[in-house]
Amino acid sequence: MAKAFASQGDLTEKQTSFTEIGDGLYAFTAEGDPNSGVIIGDDSVMVIEAQATPRLANKVIECIRGVTDKPISHLALTHYHAVRVLGASAFDAPQVIMSEKARAMVVERGQEDWDSEFARFPRLFQGHEEIPGLTWPTTTFKGRMSVYLGQRRIDLMQLGRAHTAGDIVVYVPDQNVMFTGDIVEYKSACYCGDGHFHDWPGTLDAIRAWDVDAIAPGRGDALVGREMVNAALDSTAEFVRSTYAPAARVALRGGSLKEAWDAVRAECDPKFSDFAIYEHCLPFNVARAYDEARDIDTPRIWTAERDAEMWEALQG
Repeated sequence: MAKAFASQGDLTEKQTSFTEIGDGLYAFTAEGDPNSGVIIGDDSVMVIEAQATPRLANKVIECIRGVTDKPISHLALTHYHAVRVLGASAFDAPQVIMSEKARAMVVERGQEDWDSEFARFPRLFQGHEEIPGLTWPTTTFKGRMSVYLGQRRIDLMQLGRAHTAGDIVVYVPDQNVMFTGDIVEYKSACYCGDGHFHDWPGTLDAIRAWDVDAIAPGRGDALVGREMVNAALDSTAEFVRSTYAPAARVALRGGSLKEAWDAVRAECDPKFSDFAIYEHCLPFNVARAYDEARDIDTPRIWTAERDAEMWEALQG
């Protein structure tokens, strides 16, 4: 390859924050690195997103122990990506929840995704030797399910395909707060390499319809207040549209992937180049948009080998 992926040179440690976004609800954020969420119930705790390694997961646990000594009973995973799930063992939660589709994606492509992400983003996998293996749920659902932590009800819902085909959101009705995973980002690029561009805006509209008071997004600062929530929904929708439209125009006239890359850069660089992980996401986003425009509905599996081949094609 002519040069390395941007993420391979991203070695700067990120500053973490632990922000209360509702009564007993917290967002663990890390300057554009993957976020986690925390829901404190009457007698136990649910964590949303497990981080990439047990070492990173322990940073979340340290924050939790600063506000409660209740046991962690549930771990909810919004999708299957390695950076979200491979730290699960550190939480030792009796219940690990995914959508049925997300579990199927672990079966289909979990190991390939782990290998691919490990090669792309080495900083997030420091301490990888502590990972015991792929993360498997104890419980799956389709559509909607509720978990009760005492009297506190938590609704887990599939509102549509977006970042992956298996995405879920986690909603706490007593506080009108939602944890969206990577369906929503704030001042961070969307990773669309396993995404569904045609569905994503509609899924954002479905989230907007809940008129929530706060969101813990997949990456970026906690979104507190409806003005900030709506700004993030608008920005995420604009990012998705701005990526897909120029790539689709090139693909549908028979142009090359490199031409699609140039077209997307022309559209997106002026708007989003200062977003976290923008350069990391861009090649994967272009490749997926190019495929979807050519009617490849199921995202092709990313492997370390395919990553390298795609990156080589974009350097020409």
